[in-house]
Amino acid sequence: MSPFLSYEDKGSASPTTPPLVLIHGHPFDRTMWHPQIDAFATTHRVIAPDLRGYGTSPVVPGITPLSTFAEDIATLLDDLGVTDFVLAGLSMGGQIAMECYRLFPHRVRGLVLADTFPAAETEEGKRTRNAMADRLLREGMGTYADEVLYKMVAPYADAEVAAHVRRMMTATDPRGAAAALRGRAERPDYRELLTRVTVPALVVVGADDEYTPVTDAEAMHAALSDSTLHVIADAAHLPNLERPADFNKALEDFLTKVG
Repeated sequence: MSPFLSYEDKGSASPTTPPLVLIHGHPFDRTMWHPQIDAFATTHRVIAPDLRGYGTSPVVPGITPLSTFAEDIATLLDDLGVTDFVLAGLSMGGQIAMECYRLFPHRVRGLVLADTFPAAETEEGKRTRNAMADRLLREGMGTYADEVLYKMVAPYADAEVAAHVRRMMTATDPRGAAAALRGRAERPDYRELLTRVTVPALVVVGADDEYTPVTDAEAMHAALSDSTLHVIADAAHLPNLERPADFNKALEDFLTKVG
């Protein structure tokens, strides 16, 4: 049976270089990881799926809990014959990575949490996310993309990077984005889970990230028993695109440690 998710699968693994699985954020797709795929496919097997509802993966309207995203990823990796891996996620992708660790920790050899946070949603946050889901279904993605673009990337970001980010947002099906927002509103609290993570972790954040500020990253770093914190200067919510060389150096050092 063909995998449910669309994905990129490049490079090859070895006993000392476990596969690297990259989980994109909302409302993006796997192309947000191209600087990392290009950099690491020469030394690792790199797998980057489009989450359901995003990119070229199937759109399933309604509500998509983080557990469903995690189960999709596990099924894809089963289909690809990948038993254990280093797992990296950014923003919502970081929360999905935490959910993956909750569901199948024995498969995760290292955990990368970029520009994300572990707390459950507040009641106000739930209302806001559900209202945004309603708005996206009603209006589409264009106005939203214009409003948040220069919070996703810094106002001083390279114009080509900003254009790529806007293309990803406007190409996303509003039904998939809304389903994810509704599911994310009901996510569990992962703060206690982080204290039980037994594998090495890397926490990365853009210094100018307004969505998940440096203080969130510092709190995750403090909760994890074996973690490295890397703050990337001159970047906002997407440092892997805004400052790929700095992001890749931090990831390279981490993969060497895990390997």
